[in-house]
Amino acid sequence: MILGSHVSFKKDDQLLGSVKEAISYGANTFMFYTGAPQNTVRSEINMNLKDQAMELMKENKIDKKNVVVHAPYIINLASSLEKHEFAVNFLKQEVKRVEILGFDKIVLHPGSYVSLTKEEGIKNIIGGLNEVLKDDTSVMILLETMAGKGTECGVNFKEIRQIIDGVLKKQNIGVCLDTCHINDAGYNLNDIDIILNDFDQIIGLKYLKCLHINDSKNPILSHKDRHENIGLGTIGFNNLMNVIYHEKLKDVPKILETPYVTVNDSSKDRAYPPYKLEIEMIKSKNFNPNLINDIREYYK
Repeated sequence: MILGSHVSFKKDDQLLGSVKEAISYGANTFMFYTGAPQNTVRSEINMNLKDQAMELMKENKIDKKNVVVHAPYIINLASSLEKHEFAVNFLKQEVKRVEILGFDKIVLHPGSYVSLTKEEGIKNIIGGLNEVLKDDTSVMILLETMAGKGTECGVNFKEIRQIIDGVLKKQNIGVCLDTCHINDAGYNLNDIDIILNDFDQIIGLKYLKCLHINDSKNPILSHKDRHENIGLGTIGFNNLMNVIYHEKLKDVPKILETPYVTVNDSSKDRAYPPYKLEIEMIKSKNFNPNLINDIREYYK
């Protein structure tokens, strides 16, 4: 099982810190942003830290082919004019940073059409991806399935397929399926086989390169996109386990993006990552209804 979580990428220890954090959770893969997802501030890649990180990954049997980078939220390829040009240029920079770090997958929210029509937004996404990928690169851009909040594109498999159809370099495009997002978009995770068959017929399982494993705070078809900790939401532990342990998905990296847990520490509330205990729970295949309290006890 290839299982990990989102981890931090800080200025001082960069990729080395990311790897150490993943190892501390008992993970064998991880996902990170190369800088804050909400802005363009980026630190120069420290190659010494990168080399140390790669050595530590080898020692702990973390395959770099399973590591995923996430593009920042502020990239919106569906937008028009100046915002579209900014999105294309910034995504090009992020792709280059992924290359420098030695990885080959970057997850991207397709974009929101805002004041345009959805068809115009999808057309802009296709044009932006072709512009970003026109130069030779080994990096694959993974389109994330979205919940349908606001004016998002990529809300169903047909929209993702439409984007893929327009991309010239098919070898550089893939899909990241988010369990919370597809639940909120209207896909019923009570039967993962139906969903995977649908995905295979419309897109093709060969394009599925990453899974975001999240429970949902909201019911199916809510279009809300609010993640919940594993087993504590409307999708449920058993349904998520059926996804994680599905034979057709055994070689696909699975990344947790579940909410941090608030702990009262010295009269001050702090938020801590739940990933170590969630990964242990997933590996044991036993749901822990006291997960949140146990996480709080762990960090006290």
